[in-house]
Amino acid sequence: MFKSKTLATALILALAAGSAAAKEIKSVGITLGSLGNPFFVTIAKGAEARAKQLNPNAKVTTLSADYDLNKQFTQIDNFIAAGVDMILLNAADPKAIEPAVKKAQKAGIVVVAVDVAAAGADATVQTDNVQAGRIACEYIVQKLGGKGNVIIQNGPQVSAVVDRVNGCKGVLTKTAGIKVLSDDQDGKGSREGGMNVMQGHLTRFPKIDAVFTINDPQAIGTDLAARQFKRNNLVITSVDGAPDIEGALKGNTQVEASASQDPWAMAQKAVDIAQDIVNGKRPASPMVLMPSTLVTRANIAAYKGWSSPR
Repeated sequence: MFKSKTLATALILALAAGSAAAKEIKSVGITLGSLGNPFFVTIAKGAEARAKQLNPNAKVTTLSADYDLNKQFTQIDNFIAAGVDMILLNAADPKAIEPAVKKAQKAGIVVVAVDVAAAGADATVQTDNVQAGRIACEYIVQKLGGKGNVIIQNGPQVSAVVDRVNGCKGVLTKTAGIKVLSDDQDGKGSREGGMNVMQGHLTRFPKIDAVFTINDPQAIGTDLAARQFKRNNLVITSVDGAPDIEGALKGNTQVEASASQDPWAMAQKAVDIAQDIVNGKRPASPMVLMPSTLVTRANIAAYKGWSSPR
């Protein structure tokens, strides 16, 4: 009896020691594409909220890299000098950022990439972009009854865009009645770019039934071009679930669906993973994919968007 009590006490003490040894997150550095984009603003807010849950006294510094690689290098250098515990990184250039990632890791800092992969990062948390493209284009096939002319409006060739297009193509090419008219025009990820590309397509193709765009700004630009050309009965879908698309889905547009991302949940997951790595627990896979949900005119009223209160 005495022996078992001694063992039990030893076990409790060991567990207590283990829990006491867990490192607390005291300082977080975040560098993002652009804080002019509500997607990144929500990432910043989600990460800060989670860091403060883990440690109310945690210091969180969020900076906008403005898609400038040199600026992001400087920001990471400053995070290293400040001795942060973790860096959440939305890389301006996923490959060229590697020396900065390695420098931070050499200083004992955990680096977790968010939204896009970054070479050398300890882990990456991003939307399952293949799935997002797939569900957006499944909607098109369903709306067209499996028959029609479809355009895939491409974008900058970062991994997220490539994955979305591949997810969409996987659906459309398996549907015998669907003809893909174009899949290689770059809408630049912007409203203006989407409008310009769509103007060209509307001039070139007399019959277009649906368009998949790689993000919401391009979808809105595509709808504007269709209005200019007085072309109706289009089905436009995209990926993001951004604030602008909420208005488009509630308003008088031809945008019908968007495969949503959840930047708040993405940021919170990234902080949790970084915290685990700091304490010696790495994720089963370095690539963590967040599932996408399709937002449509039918369910937009219940959609909790990027800027919704949490």
